[in-house]
Amino acid sequence: MVNNIFSFLGCWHLGKLNFKGLVFMANKAKRAEAAYGWAFITPALIVIGIFVMTSILYALYLSFHRVNLFTGYMEFVGLNNYKRIFTDSMSKIAFWNTLNFVIVVVPVQTFMSLVIAVVLNAKLKGKLFFRTTYFLPTLTSSAVLTMIFMFIFSLNGPANSIGLKLNLLQEPINFLNNPKFALQVIMAMNIWSTIPFFMTIYIAALQDIPKDIYEAAEVDGANAVQKFFKITVPQVRPITTFVMLMGIIGTFQMFDQAYIFSNGSGGPENSTLTVALLVYRNAFGQNNTMGFATALSIVLSIIIFTISYIAQKLNKSENLY
Repeated sequence: MVNNIFSFLGCWHLGKLNFKGLVFMANKAKRAEAAYGWAFITPALIVIGIFVMTSILYALYLSFHRVNLFTGYMEFVGLNNYKRIFTDSMSKIAFWNTLNFVIVVVPVQTFMSLVIAVVLNAKLKGKLFFRTTYFLPTLTSSAVLTMIFMFIFSLNGPANSIGLKLNLLQEPINFLNNPKFALQVIMAMNIWSTIPFFMTIYIAALQDIPKDIYEAAEVDGANAVQKFFKITVPQVRPITTFVMLMGIIGTFQMFDQAYIFSNGSGGPENSTLTVALLVYRNAFGQNNTMGFATALSIVLSIIIFTISYIAQKLNKSENLY
């Protein structure tokens, strides 16, 4: 009896030691795995810390100062730069132009990208040729596209020539110097140049939708429009959220097209002045108010982050049902 008890205790003790050994080995393996992970991401963290986080913190620091880069002058002004954003007339115009740009461009480019992707994903002859052709604008630089559209909508350009021949216009319109049309020209160019990229993303997503769903809908008598809105749109909702987020970020940061179009002035009559262009003008223009420019940049970043966060939350809440 005593021997059995001692045998049991010995086995229990050995089992306990083995269990502790297994736990120790498992923890050691986890620590080694974590160490390898940190070793791989450390170079990226160092680069991000030096060139991204340091820049953000320094920009935040400058936003509370009146700064002149040429003279090295710096004076602490507290929240004055942020207060100026809500009182400065140019800031109001820039935010209004940017908001109009986002409201028009993002929905149009998202919807058109999906429609073209659906068409090119169907059984269409020569669809590979059309996919390649439609994708070409993405490979062209923004500066070149801006110059092309400036030529198309110039006073003697193809847009006026075609409009006059088709009796759509009674006289040529100076699109480039007319405040009513200048921003619309940039909108059209941005939509035309961004649709191919988003179209490619949608085509990849459409190919993952099971064909059985469409076949079942056809059996039930659904037409093409019903299948598009009842099947395709809900199935690609996560991709739509991504496309809209990318579009929102890109349109809020729109700079190069407005700069080239107006030669950096935001004209005609500030109709093409965007927030990003206003940041550039204040940071490196004649005023050289770097503190105000960094405050504008931070407010713009907060707006983009807030809208992106809301869009992600709305997408998650819709996916719950």
